[in-house]
Amino acid sequence: MASGSAIRGSRVGAGPMGEAERGDAAPRVWISYWCANGHETRPSFAEEAAADAPVTWDCPRCGYPAGQDPEAPPAPSRNEPYKTHLAYVKERRSEEDGAAILDEALTALRARRGR
Repeated sequence: MASGSAIRGSRVGAGPMGEAERGDAAPRVWISYWCANGHETRPSFAEEAAADAPVTWDCPRCGYPAGQDPEAPPAPSRNEPYKTHLAYVKERRSEEDGAAILDEALTALRARRGR
């Protein structure tokens, strides 16, 4: 038989139960956002902050940006492919510049080794 002094429906260390102890929740407004794939997202905002709601919201299903106009959702951003360090160097230098720099570095290396 269970002890008669046990509190039923609560854990030891549990905080106050109900809104009365925590205060009232702010009134909420749900704003709809649509992405290019047609997904609708409805995050909630406090009523007083609804005027400052963001223009775009990331779609939790596909990750595309979503806007408040269902007929004209924002276009997905185009991600640049990953570039290596060599690709960036090749953008800045021509083949002739690269050959000249390599020759200069090899000459300096050979001079140090020849000492």
